[in-house]
Amino acid sequence: MKLAVAKEIEMGENRVALIPDTVARLVKQGIEVWVEAGAGERSFFADEAYAAAGAKIISDPNTLWGEADILAKVSPPQEREGKHEVDMLREGAVLIGFTNPLGNPSLAQKLAQRRITTLSMELIPRTTRAQSMDALSSQASVAGYQAALIAAAASPKFFPMLTTAAGTIAPAKVFIIGAGVAGLQAIATARRLGAVVEAFDIRPAVKEEVQSLGAKFVEVKLDEETVADNGYAKEISEVSKQKTQETIAEHVKISDVVITTAQVPGRKAPLLVTEEMVAQMKPGSVIVDIAAEQGGNCACTQPGRDIRYNGVTIIGTTNLPSSTPIHSSQMYAKNILTLLQYLINKEGEFNLNFEDDIVKNTCVTHAGEIRNQKVQEALDQLRVNA
Repeated sequence: MKLAVAKEIEMGENRVALIPDTVARLVKQGIEVWVEAGAGERSFFADEAYAAAGAKIISDPNTLWGEADILAKVSPPQEREGKHEVDMLREGAVLIGFTNPLGNPSLAQKLAQRRITTLSMELIPRTTRAQSMDALSSQASVAGYQAALIAAAASPKFFPMLTTAAGTIAPAKVFIIGAGVAGLQAIATARRLGAVVEAFDIRPAVKEEVQSLGAKFVEVKLDEETVADNGYAKEISEVSKQKTQETIAEHVKISDVVITTAQVPGRKAPLLVTEEMVAQMKPGSVIVDIAAEQGGNCACTQPGRDIRYNGVTIIGTTNLPSSTPIHSSQMYAKNILTLLQYLINKEGEFNLNFEDDIVKNTCVTHAGEIRNQKVQEALDQLRVNA
């Protein structure tokens, strides 16, 4: 069995799917590992390190993609030198990586037509059994950490309270919207930097987690279920949205820093911070919008850009995990490794049991079909809209 690691070609993507340490573990299991030349360069993992781990370095991408039984990567396949990466894969191969199947179901259709078995890392179920495979969570924790650091660097104020000969400096007030993995990591990081932190989430169950990190939980009582089956926050009614925004507005207005983290897989990010809220913020305040890639939680966010609005700095940075590629790649590689070890049996055969919830949820395409019902529904809706 040949397992290939592709070099990422997406602009700004510095991560790599497997690092030398995980390659060594797979080689010990009897798996032949091919690594595209330069695949780990931007993550500071040299070809020599992969070779020392037992991998074969492949300079020709057509050979790597065309002969691989399993290909692991980070970002979705795309055009490469006039040819789509999906077309470079041999029929029947297995692709593992982030493929954005709900946001781009057309890619899933293309993969099905090529009879590629696609395992989408963003569809790993949020269960105890799958926790060590959960790449969305591992990368979200990096995003939350980086968002807090970016906010501290952009703010014209200190985060901690300082007592000096020139007087006492009050700590910054940080308001974090969304207490999922990214939000909790942002809370922990902002607290370590000395800020006074408040956090909001429509899921009341996260209150204890927020408080355990030393932050105040901002609560709003809603007369409906707010948690989806996958553990993420679900879309709520317009009445609840209005009530939520009123609560958020009160805290945004008095905050020095706002970090927004709310995202819904495959959909546009929910609007939580309106233009009117931004206009009421103090000059010098900072908003870091982690959801910028999905359109943003803030009405003023411009994905990929930092802007100034009425004296408020709004940072719409995208792909935050890529900014710390060594540890992001290390965590992602562990997710991939765990999934591979789960699917490859003792005889070295790749086994897909569709009665298993991890396989059922994660497998998008197989044997020429789209296996995931939600992805099929997204594709059907795309056809209707067209």
